Amino acid sequence: MAPEIMKGLKDVYLDTTTSSFIDGEVGKLLYRGYNIHDLAEQSTFEEVIYLLLYGSLPNRQELADFDSLLRSNRRIPDEVIQVLDLVKNSHPMDALRTGLSALSAFDPEVTDNSPEATIRKGIRLTAMGPTIVAAHHRLRQGLEPVAPNPDLNHAGNFLYMLFNEVPDEETTRLLDVDFILHAEHGANASAFAARVTASTISDLHSAVVTGVGTLKGPAHGGAAEEVMKMSLEIGQPENAEEYCRARLESGGRIMGFGHRVYRAEDPRARHLRERARALSEKMGQPHWFQILSYVEEEAMVPYRSRGIHVNVDFFAGCIYYLLGITDDLFISIFALGRIPGWTLQCVEQFEDNILIRPLLEYTGEMDLSYVPIEQRS
Repeated sequence: MAPEIMKGLKDVYLDTTTSSFIDGEVGKLLYRGYNIHDLAEQSTFEEVIYLLLYGSLPNRQELADFDSLLRSNRRIPDEVIQVLDLVKNSHPMDALRTGLSALSAFDPEVTDNSPEATIRKGIRLTAMGPTIVAAHHRLRQGLEPVAPNPDLNHAGNFLYMLFNEVPDEETTRLLDVDFILHAEHGANASAFAARVTASTISDLHSAVVTGVGTLKGPAHGGAAEEVMKMSLEIGQPENAEEYCRARLESGGRIMGFGHRVYRAEDPRARHLRERARALSEKMGQPHWFQILSYVEEEAMVPYRSRGIHVNVDFFAGCIYYLLGITDDLFISIFALGRIPGWTLQCVEQFEDNILIRPLLEYTGEMDLSYVPIEQRS
C-alpha cells in the first residue's frame, strides 16, 4: 500500500510550540499567548523581542535593561564591513545572508547551543542585522556606512543608518509596528528551514542564515515587492479596474492576497492598512493607497468566498516605497523583523531535538542492469 503523500507537508504537525498560535479560519494570531492586535497597537518591537525570547512581557526595568543590551550590540566588526564592501553589488538578501554568516567568526559562543547562549546570540543577531542591511545599502551607493545611533530605538536607528537622517516619531513607529507584525509566524517555510538546520545540531548563525536564504524565495517573502510593482504598473486609480480584469482573465495573480494558513483576512493586515492610508496622504501621494483600496474592495471581493483575503504584504510594499526604501530591500526588512522568531524556533528545537528527516516515496525504475560505458549506444 502506497504511503499518503502530504505535498509541502501541508497540515502535518512537526512538534509542539509555545511561540505563536494561528487560527487561520478566523484570522487570529497570538505571540506567546498575546493577541497581535494588542501588541501592534500598544507594544514596541523591543518589548515583543523580549516576550518571544523570554516568554513573558518585561516590566519597566527589564525592558530598559534589555533595550540597553540591544543598543550596545549594534556595531559590527570592521572585517564584516569589508566583506559587505566586497559583495556590494549583490542583492540585499544575499548581503544579509553573507554578513550574518561572517558574524559567526566573531561570536565567542557560536558553538554553544544551550538555551541561554542561543538567546544571547539571537539578541546580537537581531541588533546587528539592521547594521548589515544599512551598511550594504550605503556601500552599493558609493557612500560610507553610518554608525549606529545609541539614542534611537531599534526601528529609528535602522532608518537613521539607512538614510543618515534622524526619522520623525511617526515614521519610526510605523516601522516599529511593521517589525512587530513580522516577528514570528509559526512553522512557515523559513522557520521550518531554520529548525531543520538546528535539528542537525548546527549553530544559530547557520540556522538564521538558512532562514534568510529560504525567505528570499518569492513564494515566501517577495509579495510586498510584487504588490508595489503592480501598483506602479497601474499608475493611477482609474487604471486599476482594467488592469485587474485583464490580469485575472489572463490567468495571472493579484499579489498580496491569499495565505497558506489563513482562510480569513490576515490579522496583521489591518495594522498596515490604516497606516498606509495615513502615510500616503502625508506624503502627498494618496493615489497609491487609492489603487490598493480599489484592488482590495472591488477587484478581489469575489474571491473572499474562496478564502482569499488580503495578507500582511499587501500594504507593506506601499509603506516601504513611500518611506523612500528601494524595492529590493523589502524582503530584508521582513527578515530583520523575523530574526527573534527564528531564534525562538531554534531554542525550542535544541531543547527537545530530533533530526528532522522526512521520507520520499520512490517512484522511479528499479533494479536496472548496469551497462559498461563502451557498450552504451
